[in-house]
Amino acid sequence: MPFLAENLGVITPDVTKTMADNSLPGMLVLQFAFGDGLATNPYAPHNHTQANIVYTGTHDNNTTLGWFDSDASPAERKNMETYLGHPVTRSTACGDMIRLAMASVASECVIPMQDILELGADARMNTPSTASGNWLWRIGDEDISGERATALRNMTSFFGRG
Repeated sequence: MPFLAENLGVITPDVTKTMADNSLPGMLVLQFAFGDGLATNPYAPHNHTQANIVYTGTHDNNTTLGWFDSDASPAERKNMETYLGHPVTRSTACGDMIRLAMASVASECVIPMQDILELGADARMNTPSTASGNWLWRIGDEDISGERATALRNMTSFFGRG
């Protein structure tokens, strides 16, 4: 059975050793990539390794659009724009983040459906340390369009993620 390490937060030498000793892939969350120290930030795409799994965000994070709207600092937004080489707006943030994830050398790529659908904070799955209001979001049959499915299929094929 395949396992992965949720190596988020404080990573001690013991965590790193356990992961290496057991060949466990770790999590690379792109929402953590654009803070200070971008050049050496392990979450920045140019620092990814194949032995990991890349995520735009996780069930414990805001959606990418929610992150862009509310959680990303002005410096993080600017770093993301500099990294991508073009302005990032509310209408491009999810697509840009998905493209970065798909293009990563990480062996696997996980994109929450809320990011594919470009949904905001109201579609957040979980807020850690809160007792209510979590795990309520559901996708409906009408939520994914043929156009969006085709775009995702094309990107998946282009980046060899199929």
